[in-house]
Amino acid sequence: MLKLNLRHLEHDEIFLAGELPVAELELELHDEMLRAELPLEYDLTVQRLDDAILVTGSLRLVLQCECVRCLKAFETEVDLGDWTLHLPLEGEDAVSIKNDSLDLTPFVREDILLEFPQHPLCKPDCGGLKKKKADQPANSGENNEPKPAAWAELNKLKL
Repeated sequence: MLKLNLRHLEHDEIFLAGELPVAELELELHDEMLRAELPLEYDLTVQRLDDAILVTGSLRLVLQCECVRCLKAFETEVDLGDWTLHLPLEGEDAVSIKNDSLDLTPFVREDILLEFPQHPLCKPDCGGLKKKKADQPANSGENNEPKPAAWAELNKLKL
């Protein structure tokens, strides 16, 4: 979990950097085309405002994907380079604080999930799976003559 002790913010801002294991993010991916196996990298600055907490910094997570068009395996990166989070400490929207600690994990999870690709593509112009032409024989090295159309025989009839 990415927890923050609010007592450390009484005098100055703090810096948090490191990795968060993917299991602690509890992403619960139900997409067969996406897998998160590597840890989330974070580099954050946390400041206490009058009645809120301001978190700025970057989040980075590498995803293992399968292209939805060609089924090729590839990696993509979810990179939130200018991530900002404003957490009110008072009012209706106040965040939950337990033992002077605030868990940032749910907020990180939400923003990371919103950046996941809906339809992962290995490249934007992926052509998909290669299709075998229907009129080509299975053994392309043998007899490459095209077969006449079924209607061609009917055209020969003289009625």
